[in-house]
Amino acid sequence: MNDSYLQFVNSPFGARLARSLGLPRPEVLRRYRADRPEFEGLVAIGGGREPRLFDALANLVASIGVTSVAHASAGLWVPLATRHGLLTGRFEAAEPGSPGRLAALLFDASGIEDSSQLAPLYQFFHDTLRSLGKCGRIVVLGRPPQACASPRQASAQRALEGLTRSLGKEAGRGSTANLVYVAQGAESGVEATLRFFLSPRSAYVSGQVVSIDAGGAGDTGGAHAPPAFGWAQPLAGRRALVTGAARGIGASIASVLAAEGAHVIGIDIPSARDALDATMRQLNGTALAFDIAAPEAAAQIAAALDELGVDIVVHNAGITKDKTIAKMTEAAWQSVIDINLSAQERIDDALLGAGILRDGGRIIGVSSISGIAGNRGQTNYATSKAGVIGRVQSMAPSLRARGITINAVAPGFIETQMTAKIPLAIREAGRRMNSMSQGGQPVDVAQTIAWLAHPGSAGVTGQVVRVCGQSLIGA
Repeated sequence: MNDSYLQFVNSPFGARLARSLGLPRPEVLRRYRADRPEFEGLVAIGGGREPRLFDALANLVASIGVTSVAHASAGLWVPLATRHGLLTGRFEAAEPGSPGRLAALLFDASGIEDSSQLAPLYQFFHDTLRSLGKCGRIVVLGRPPQACASPRQASAQRALEGLTRSLGKEAGRGSTANLVYVAQGAESGVEATLRFFLSPRSAYVSGQVVSIDAGGAGDTGGAHAPPAFGWAQPLAGRRALVTGAARGIGASIASVLAAEGAHVIGIDIPSARDALDATMRQLNGTALAFDIAAPEAAAQIAAALDELGVDIVVHNAGITKDKTIAKMTEAAWQSVIDINLSAQERIDDALLGAGILRDGGRIIGVSSISGIAGNRGQTNYATSKAGVIGRVQSMAPSLRARGITINAVAPGFIETQMTAKIPLAIREAGRRMNSMSQGGQPVDVAQTIAWLAHPGSAGVTGQVVRVCGQSLIGA
């Protein structure tokens, strides 16, 4: 579905008219394309008191091949970068009104232990934000507040959330801002997450807080150490199950996972068999026509996968049957709960119980912003999607023993056939009420899932990541 307003105000005539009338002009987001460099431009580095993640950042900068410039707050960066053989320089503020010259802003706040030590954050972003270019990236790194040694340290680290979410709303021009909490001992497991948040793959992910724990993030040995992979096709040799894969977001998820090297097994209802076959044929994948609402479906899926097993399970299938609860039938309530939530439970029980989902695997559920904020006329849908979040948060600790991660994505307004049927006024509100002032694309959800499925994301579990352009609705 096309956003006619976005296209118009970014045309030569539309841009002039928007400027003259003072109309908002959403930026055309830069999304990942295989024929364009994923990383380029200057990255400004800043740091608070005793930054403890500079070594990890130096490894990242060297790996993605960008040039760094050090802000005055990052006094230790230049000698460290020199030891790593990196091209680096000193940051010089741009003149007010001059075009942005920075591709990304990275700030290491991991050493901040008291609110009195937050001043370098002001200094860094005060000096650098006006130099950030279109579709720029802001990433702040800290320590998980719940693991801090003192209430003062926890308070200072928790303060980073308010800062980062505010930066996402102030940066504009299609830029994003996200916060990554890195547990002590997980420093070597940050690269996959930082690559995602710095790349065009995260075009519609902003204002998010992600924690990386040490339970699997930095392991280089042991039974559940992340397997070897290449950055070009990190999922090569892995098998991925995607439900609701015939079309829409599900087809996009399947396509991105296949592009990352996975063999995709797509599931959809028998009536969608033709579309499912066509989608899987394009990806050299496998099509399985099952109705996941059927009582026998979980056992059938497990039997179909038993011989080779699976490494990634993406629960994408879902339905809506919208009515206010006073007008909703019991059947409409039950069918939405069953397909959107209970079927996930049955499938996972079957795959985990039989060991078909291999140790070190990934489970990713598709929730929704409705499951976080609720939505009028969607009590059944919001209940089911909140339940997906409950599964993720409750199952993560027990699955950790097998090296399996479980996470969820929560899409906001995504341009699909379903949202195309929403009345115009509500559709426009959904598009504009976020920091990007536009709807997302199915590929935005798919790229976020691919990051969570990545072998380098072993330390990311129990997380709920909104793909909503930093929606103004909900927390």
